[in-house]
Amino acid sequence: MREVSKNKKKEIQEEILAFYEKNKREFAWRQTTNPYHILLSEVMLQQTQTTRVQTYYNIFLKEFPKLPNLAFCPKDKLLRLWQGLGYNNRVLRLQTCCKEILEKQKTNPIFFTEKEIPKEEELLKLSGIGPYTARAILAFAYNQEVPVIDTNIRRILLSKLALPIDTKTPELEYYAKELIPKGRSRIWHNAVMDYAALELTARKSGISPLTKQSKFEGSTRQIRSIILKHLLENKSEKKEKLYKLLPQREDLQEILMKMEKDKLLRLCEDSVELAK
Repeated sequence: MREVSKNKKKEIQEEILAFYEKNKREFAWRQTTNPYHILLSEVMLQQTQTTRVQTYYNIFLKEFPKLPNLAFCPKDKLLRLWQGLGYNNRVLRLQTCCKEILEKQKTNPIFFTEKEIPKEEELLKLSGIGPYTARAILAFAYNQEVPVIDTNIRRILLSKLALPIDTKTPELEYYAKELIPKGRSRIWHNAVMDYAALELTARKSGISPLTKQSKFEGSTRQIRSIILKHLLENKSEKKEKLYKLLPQREDLQEILMKMEKDKLLRLCEDSVELAK
């Protein structure tokens, strides 16, 4: 890995921070350092547009102002509130994560609070938290100088440092950490994300994301959404009726089995029930 000169780092930092100062986007989760609030926003932002998340984030914080409120919420209510965000198993993993945090707080009351900075490896042990989410929590809640790399930040690094398109994650992490201004991780990561979203877009840079989300219409995600919405309204349904509702799907049984594995529903002999 080549060294990034001080002048080059300063040039990139000044350009992006100046752009951010004039064009920064205002989101509710940027007004807090509460780790529970940051966790909630990061889970919602996974594969979901910020414009849609804004409304749901405010609704969830009103319903669940404290972490224990979400941890012990009935599953059907949680899923109803999540309807429209997609990838429903995210909110179930979030609830499990909240329960795990409460369990850890029995022996360490300040774990996952603003009073103690958690270790990345501790966060990675929690349900639904991968490397990106763990570092996002550390950067946005605790202002830690850790590299938070999503498709937007990857694009900035490749473009500004003229890196090969196939640069591997460990190398990207090295450069990303090098560019973080000392003591300004929270602001820097917000700035880079806004610069990528508003200025150096995928279209303008010619750098495509590594993965592209598939169309919702006709997808397995859409079928899961239809099934879940039906069960939230009816609690249970005969399999025969579900098959009639979705006659074009030959893989319906496979979809139902996967939803049971995700703890969204329970398969009975001739019916399907909402999981409790």
